[in-house]
Amino acid sequence: MTNFKDLEVWFVTGAQLLYGGDAVIQVDAHSNEMVKGLNESGNLPVNVVYKGTVNSAKEVTAAFKAANNDDKCIGVITWMHTFSPAKMWIQGLQELKKPLLHFHTQFNKEIPWETMDMDFMNLNQSAHGDREFGHMVSRMRKNRKVVVGHWQDPKAQAKIAVWMRVAAAWADAQDMLIIRFGDQMNNVAVTDGDKVEAELKLGYHVDYCPVNDLMEYYDTVEDKDIEELVGQYFAEYDHVPELEDKKTEAYTKVWNSAKAEIAIRRILKDKGAKAFTTNFDDLGNFDQIPGLASQRLMAEGYGFGAEGDWKTAALYRTMWFMSQGMPNGCSFLEDYTLNFDGEKSAILQAHMLEVCPLISEHKPKLEVHRLSIGIDSETARLVFTSKPGEGVAATIVDMGNRFRLIVNKVDCIKSKPLPNLPVASALWIPQPNLEIGAAAWILAGGTHHTSFSYDLTVEYMEDYADIAGIELVVIDKDTTISSFKKELQYNDLYYMLNRALQA
Repeated sequence: MTNFKDLEVWFVTGAQLLYGGDAVIQVDAHSNEMVKGLNESGNLPVNVVYKGTVNSAKEVTAAFKAANNDDKCIGVITWMHTFSPAKMWIQGLQELKKPLLHFHTQFNKEIPWETMDMDFMNLNQSAHGDREFGHMVSRMRKNRKVVVGHWQDPKAQAKIAVWMRVAAAWADAQDMLIIRFGDQMNNVAVTDGDKVEAELKLGYHVDYCPVNDLMEYYDTVEDKDIEELVGQYFAEYDHVPELEDKKTEAYTKVWNSAKAEIAIRRILKDKGAKAFTTNFDDLGNFDQIPGLASQRLMAEGYGFGAEGDWKTAALYRTMWFMSQGMPNGCSFLEDYTLNFDGEKSAILQAHMLEVCPLISEHKPKLEVHRLSIGIDSETARLVFTSKPGEGVAATIVDMGNRFRLIVNKVDCIKSKPLPNLPVASALWIPQPNLEIGAAAWILAGGTHHTSFSYDLTVEYMEDYADIAGIELVVIDKDTTISSFKKELQYNDLYYMLNRALQA
């Protein structure tokens, strides 16, 4: 659907005119060389554009206003080559609406011990210039990412790359339209939430779409388009030869699944939506749950949430966007049932049908089986088990006075076939183990739906929470229940007091 090639991150260097014009020329030359080196490193997913050296409040403000108004710009990297008095940054920082990364680096890698003089010292002042700038950003309580390291160091570049992907996903979320086909499952609390506050804080715009509107698209899909897509199914997925028999009910179910996929894709494109939800209690004239369509649309990058879960749909889209080009995949998942086995105790992740094939260990198999939920009917789906490996499971919950992003590091282990439950699934052990991981998730108010990724790490989710200004809690190998309870209590206090600081 998209990538990062049309996006930019702006690089703004801080200095001052105290040391004369020659110093500014050197600062500018060094900055150009650094930006060129960053772009040529091959380690950054987004192009860095040097926007000059700023030496006054007027120049800072102009640069940041321009960043706000440029759709290509997804964030700003700042670096203080010389000492840059922080009061000149105040107005600009007040104006800046794009994500901010503060790069604490310097042009030279090592100290030139034998040749260093006062001119060199005056020019290369990042060691204290960045601290001056950092003080003001902290004084203004403005969130940013701080990366420390030499600009040629792949480790520093890797941290910048993480932030770039998150900033790109944040930009994508600011005009994210989520379409809800039907409403949500009755009486379910955790999939609901404050849609107005979500748009204010996260950029999500949630619209209801009557299933009847979707049916108008469904009824106008032409046979030739369906036949072409069904052919793609048979070419892409393993299946028994009998499934291609046009006289069978199973073939009809595959045909109608393709028809549903085409209809949903078309209405999403017409509305400009990036994510959607369905509800098995409100399926219009569908002859089955459009699970196969949801599986395939997720693989294309559309966010998905079951039972009206618009927050998970949006988060999946964001995590998919961050991880474009990465090899291992992501998916919507649900905690389904537990397997108690001592230290190997695990949670089976599945859903009725809607698990993304990007996480499959092997080529998915196209199958048709009865599904009694929603419409009691034979239903097409992709069946597979996920690949082993470490990943992160995440969810956003509405805590009443704030949104909380909960992240659990998990270890996916080898799963087993489910001959009598032919659905896509994953099997994971939450870190540090099921006992602590599940208890902490429950204490944090986590959902039964998650957005999962093999490729993303906690760092990505931390950067996202910082940019959004929402709470983050992490459950990992170091988590203990006593310390986690205290963290939640401290967070409650912080978010109440923080409102006063921002008033």
